[in-house]
Amino acid sequence: MVRMRALTIAMALAVSSGLAAPVVIAVDLDGVIHPVTEEIVASALARAKAEGASALLLRLNTPGGMLDATRRIIETLDASPVPVITYVTPSGGRAASAGFFLLEAGDVAAMAPGTNTGAASPVLLGQQMDPVMRAKVENDSAALMRSLTSRRGRNTDLSEKTIRQAVSVTDKEALDQHLIELIEPDEKALLTALEGRTVTRIDGRSTTLHLAGARVEELPLTMRQRFLSAIADPNTGFILLVLGALGLYIEFTHPGLIAPGVVGAMLALLGFASLSLFPIDWIGAALLVLALVLFVLEAKFASHGILGAGGAAAMILGAMLLVEGPPELRIHFLTAVAVTLPFAAITIFLVSLVLKARAAKVITGIAGMTGELAVARTALDPAGRVFVRGELWNAVSTRPAAEGSLVRVLSLEDGLTLRVEPAGESAKPLSGPPS
Repeated sequence: MVRMRALTIAMALAVSSGLAAPVVIAVDLDGVIHPVTEEIVASALARAKAEGASALLLRLNTPGGMLDATRRIIETLDASPVPVITYVTPSGGRAASAGFFLLEAGDVAAMAPGTNTGAASPVLLGQQMDPVMRAKVENDSAALMRSLTSRRGRNTDLSEKTIRQAVSVTDKEALDQHLIELIEPDEKALLTALEGRTVTRIDGRSTTLHLAGARVEELPLTMRQRFLSAIADPNTGFILLVLGALGLYIEFTHPGLIAPGVVGAMLALLGFASLSLFPIDWIGAALLVLALVLFVLEAKFASHGILGAGGAAAMILGAMLLVEGPPELRIHFLTAVAVTLPFAAITIFLVSLVLKARAAKVITGIAGMTGELAVARTALDPAGRVFVRGELWNAVSTRPAAEGSLVRVLSLEDGLTLRVEPAGESAKPLSGPPS
């Protein structure tokens, strides 16, 4: 009986301790927003739901990213069974462009001192967007932003200006103009400030937050998510793809090396995996193919560098146009130049070696004997023996030839007999008779 009572007390203390230490699942959204970010948020939400967490904390520090991925993340957050806190951190960080949408998608939006947000204009999605299409995209994005802010009582007019006029605000301006609820120096202070606050969820339910002294658990990323996050950059993808193509080309032009082919294939696949995360412009892809063709033609024809320069220009332009999206998702000009120039020089050099090797006369084996001069060791009328390359061969001549005269090798008749013809008095033997 005493033991049972002690066990009951221990269980009560454990439950009391658990209630006194609520759990918050935290995840960093650091860098460009893309499909991998969407997967990470979904994983964080699943864990928060499975553990019965008191809240999900999204730390934001992003220049923006893909609007489609951002929309899907917002849909995931709207379906969250636990309150979502979005927090721009650390000091000096930002939640720009698509990041501003995510900030406003939180049940509670907060910023650290010295951060900024806004500049959510979809005009950044492309400079060639015609006025009608730009108006459609702006109106669509503005409607989404009004939906995010109005249902949480935030400044709808100013949030819409971040889209139509690319307005950006500091943390203090965002607080004063009701775009966020709090400015806190760190997440501990943030969770303490949220203690007892009542928030209204997307479905209309009111939830009171009890987060003081909460235990913050970081979301452990899977190996796949870590790997994809590491290569989920169009600049990285472009570099991997070019290095892979170079390795495969070396293997094709120098069969048997094996290592360049294996490494090249792996790098090319990694490059494709990286670039597949982003919307591809097929004009950019076509320009990259054109660049390779021009490099090959430069090595084959004497264009005085015109074809090579055209290939380099096509590759740089193709790299810059390869990914459709805002500036943070595009391949940088410096990356395109730094990769293109060495690749062009190496490719042209390798192609020229291959073409020279194919154009050169074969000097080994039976094929290498064709056209060489031999010395008749016996009279050829028409059969006899000749001396060529330090060896005696049976030979058949097309015309009679005297012993000691020079004959020219035409072909190999049956594997052991050479077909020859008299070479003329002016010819000089390439291989002299044995001493």
